[in-house]
Formats: sequence, structure tokens, C-alpha cells
Amino acid sequence: MAFIPYRPSLTPRARRLRRESTPSERRLWYEFLRYLPQKFTRQKPLATYVVDFYCSRQRLVIELDGDSHFNPAAHRYDAERTRVLEALGLRVLRFTNAEVMASFDSVCMEIRAALEA
Repeated sequence: MAFIPYRPSLTPRARRLRRESTPSERRLWYEFLRYLPQKFTRQKPLATYVVDFYCSRQRLVIELDGDSHFNPAAHRYDAERTRVLEALGLRVLRFTNAEVMASFDSVCMEIRAALEA
């Protein structure tokens, strides 16, 4: 498995984001991801980004998008971010915060299916 480089300057930001996680990030972590046999890391620096959740064994990134992601500039940024991560051989799953809170079981089923694929 290839090491994915990252900017060490992102480490303090990743730590801060772990401490200041959103309600949807906390729910997904504490009610699902942390109990899976596949190990996930929260707020993981990868390349020039900090991703919400990362499973290195499966090369799977999970991103949760809040309200700040719903404008044209954010859509372009997210698309470029996904393109860069996929070019590194990673799979990227994106969910909205609202999906995590309102359709939690469906989100978990989709993540489980990606892990089994």
C-alpha cells in the first residue's frame, strides 16, 4: 500500500478539526465508524487536504458536507478535491450533514457496501 504524502503544516489544523467536530461528524464517528473492524482516522491530512474520515486499508475517504459546500465556488473546490484524491487511488464518498442526521441508517449502509466492494 503506497504512502500518501501530506503537508505536515496541516497537522495542527487536523487536530483542531478533531476537537471541533460537527454534530454529524460526531454522530457518524461515535455511532458507527469507530466500531467497524476497518480502522478509520478522523480529520486525516492527505495530499493538500484534511479529509473528514479515512480508512487506509480500504483507501476510502468519507467527506461530510455542511452548508458552506452549497454554492458554485464550493462545488468547484469539492470537485477538484475529489479529483485529486481519486488520482491518488482513493475512493471518495460524500454525504451532506443533513443526510447523516436524517438518513443515518442509509448512510451507514452505503459506507458498509463501499467497504465490502
